[in-house]
Amino acid sequence: MLKSDYLQSVYAQVTTRDPDQREFHQAVLEVLESLDQIIERRPEYQQKGIVETFVEPERVISFRVPWVDDQGKVQVNRGYRVQFSSAIGPYKGGLRFHPTVNLSILKFLGFEQILKNSLTGLPMGGAKGGSDFNPKGKSDNEVMRFCQSFMTELSRHIGQFVDVPAGDIGVGAREIGFLFGQYRHVRGTYAAGVLTGKGLSFGGSLVRTEATGYGLCYLTQEMLKTMRNDSFEGKTVVISGSGNVAIFATEKATQLGGKVVALSDSNGFIHDPEGIKLEIVKDIKLGHRGRIKEYADRVPGSTYTEGFRGIWNIPCDIALPCATQNEIDGEIAKVIVRNGAMAVAEGANMPCRPEAIQAFQNGGILFAPAKAANAGGVATSGLEMSQNSMRYAWSFEEVDRRLRGIMVNLFHNIYDTAEEFGKPGDLVVGANVAGFLKVADAMLTQGLI
Repeated sequence: MLKSDYLQSVYAQVTTRDPDQREFHQAVLEVLESLDQIIERRPEYQQKGIVETFVEPERVISFRVPWVDDQGKVQVNRGYRVQFSSAIGPYKGGLRFHPTVNLSILKFLGFEQILKNSLTGLPMGGAKGGSDFNPKGKSDNEVMRFCQSFMTELSRHIGQFVDVPAGDIGVGAREIGFLFGQYRHVRGTYAAGVLTGKGLSFGGSLVRTEATGYGLCYLTQEMLKTMRNDSFEGKTVVISGSGNVAIFATEKATQLGGKVVALSDSNGFIHDPEGIKLEIVKDIKLGHRGRIKEYADRVPGSTYTEGFRGIWNIPCDIALPCATQNEIDGEIAKVIVRNGAMAVAEGANMPCRPEAIQAFQNGGILFAPAKAANAGGVATSGLEMSQNSMRYAWSFEEVDRRLRGIMVNLFHNIYDTAEEFGKPGDLVVGANVAGFLKVADAMLTQGLI
């Protein structure tokens, strides 16, 4: 419950204006609850209307995306770009192609992106976009035709000094390539910095695929070291999902001495008590886009179970949810606590419901929220932008070193901020307040716009 009358009025305005946007409401409420800690100290935020301006996107673009499938039939999807905040840099955030995409999802993601980008320390604003188009099962030509139609409109609204999209769910190297090609064609320019997640042959960055998963583990390791004098070494780890984030979190957690015993997809989960054989998972998911149940057929001693949420019944020391929003509710969280976990860090965007976070904190579990824990992806996107501006490419080792430094500094920023504002150890408050302060002070400096 919000203590500040001012913040209550801001939240009431958000829910009244868009009553159906539940995911967005959830994200806003979590941040406003943290701002309760600072609003009395900084009355200028209320006097200048900073918070109500902060929760309203600067621009929301919605457009139709017509394209022709391989059977010659016209298909029409809906495209979006939510340009949320450009106070500290150009709009920055991914494009998601998935049937679940709607304005509520994108506003929640764009809002989170403001804080996430702020926490990296890099000059990037917040945005998100995408379409309800589903690339799964589509031919390369169908994906190309859709991407070309989508970018024909989106190209009016983006640029390397305006808005720099990246990939997200459903938007990988294939999609980014088609999008970049159409941008070049329509705009008649080679603006390498307009998209991130590009192929290495045309301005992409090493470590980009690995970045979110690696960054998640770097922050978790620093959290364990600072708050428990501990590490991944010898720990049992459960990771939900089996996309890039989950795969490379598995890789890095293993390198740091942990044993990952379970992964999932939208159908169910696998459990391998001996430790996940990552090369087999990579072959299934990155090699031929198969389903995770194939793992159990290929690895003796492993099992597959239908229902992806059942993965959290497996006891672990460290839980890294990397699948989707709201996959862990209060009851699942209590199971994780009872099973003896010591740390939870969010690799996906908002995978834990508010009651789950409360259960973790009440149970004495270290908890790192997504806007901090999964910031490695956008941090590396920011590094790709830097390299594009320099007309230069760093080595894998150099990018990885910079990524690790960003995540370690990010952790200490949110940890110290939580302590400064009277909530020691509460990394949710630390992340929200630290991310907000940087953007809010920039907004104050620039005036009412």
